[in-house]
Amino acid sequence: MKNETTILSLKGKDIWVFGGAGYLGQATIKLLVAAGAQVLCIDLDDRSQHFISTEGLSKQVRAATLDIYDCGLFKDFVANGVKETGIPHGVVNLTYASTAKKLDELTEQDFDRVSHGSLTSSFLLAREVGARMAEAGRGSMVLFSSMYGSLSPDPALYEEPMNKNPIEYGVTKAGIIQMVRYLAVHWGRNNVRFNAISPGPFPNPDVEQKAPEFMKRLSNKTPLGRVGKSSEIAGAVAFLLSDAASYITGQNLHVDGGWNCW
Repeated sequence: MKNETTILSLKGKDIWVFGGAGYLGQATIKLLVAAGAQVLCIDLDDRSQHFISTEGLSKQVRAATLDIYDCGLFKDFVANGVKETGIPHGVVNLTYASTAKKLDELTEQDFDRVSHGSLTSSFLLAREVGARMAEAGRGSMVLFSSMYGSLSPDPALYEEPMNKNPIEYGVTKAGIIQMVRYLAVHWGRNNVRFNAISPGPFPNPDVEQKAPEFMKRLSNKTPLGRVGKSSEIAGAVAFLLSDAASYITGQNLHVDGGWNCW
């Protein structure tokens, strides 16, 4: 085991972050870089490049574009990435899909599309990269679930005209938890670890500014009495990717301020 001064280091590790230009993704990438990792930031259109340029991270972070709905691109994307920098030591997938529709408005096509964008795409990406990691005999993958993958939303939090967190989002996030269990067992003997993170209330800054009463209700729902900060998700990701978590696999880590305690 590494000594205590290096066990949390990610120096020399290459990490791919899908959805890296989003609110939680940006904080995650910044911490991974601070821990010594080289990072591939993957997102839609030019979002990755814009984030990297704005934050001055071009020496440690590379940009890539990928639409997670287009699963036909995954095989070539992974093959090209491996050819360029080798098999990644870690992968983080923060991508998700949702409609924000009410239960009685949701169509069959809506539900199938969200399932494809959340579950099917996550599975195919994890399988494609996981097989490469298994060949290398090492790797750690962190998939993102949600508190609503384990719990139902409390309708009292979402006063009209707000819609409570939609059913298709929670269903697919529940599927992510089972997916990491299955994959952790499937590739455990190859020293490839799979874990999930279930964030609690982490509203982006726009929500914080525009809906102060909603923010107050979210805060009161947690034992810690506040919503989460993006850096607090980043810390959990960095831990699970590091050697400090080398004996942790198949787990779902709640980062929710104690939300699911009561």
